[in-house]
Amino acid sequence: MTDERRAAALDRLMTVGRQHSAVTVMFHSAIAAKQGLNATEEKTLDFLQRKGPLTAKDLAELTGLAPASVTGMLDRLEAKGFVRRVKHPTDKRRVLVELNESKIAELAVFFEDWARDIVAACEGFSTQELESVNRFLEVMTEAQRKATARLTE
Repeated sequence: MTDERRAAALDRLMTVGRQHSAVTVMFHSAIAAKQGLNATEEKTLDFLQRKGPLTAKDLAELTGLAPASVTGMLDRLEAKGFVRRVKHPTDKRRVLVELNESKIAELAVFFEDWARDIVAACEGFSTQELESVNRFLEVMTEAQRKATARLTE
C-alpha cells in the first residue's frame, strides 16, 4: 500500500510539476514580452538582480547556457538598456555585467499582483508545510540546473 501510494504521489508530482512549469514559462514569457525581451533574458535579469553584478562566465554557469549564447544575450540586453558592461573593480582584465536599476524598476509592476496572489495562496499552508515546499524546491532547482548544464555542454 505504501509503495503504491508513493508511486501515485510521484506520478501526480510529475503531472503537477509539468503543469507548473508550463504556466511559469508562459508567465515569464508574457512579462518579458511586455518589455521586448524573451524569457531567458528576463530570467537572466533576475539572476543579476538577486546576485549583483556578474561576469559573462558567471552567467553562463548560472543559466547553463553556452558562453557564446550568453554573449549574444548580453549584447541584446545592453542594446535595450537593461544592463551595462563595466570594468571589474579589482581586475581590469575582467568585465562585469550590472543592471540598469531604473529600467529594471519598469518590470516590478508586473510582479506586484502575482506576489499578492502568492501570499494569499500560502495562507492555507502551515509554516512546516511551507518549509517542506521550500526544501523541495531547493532540491529540484539544483537538479534542474544540473540537467540544463548537461544539455548545453
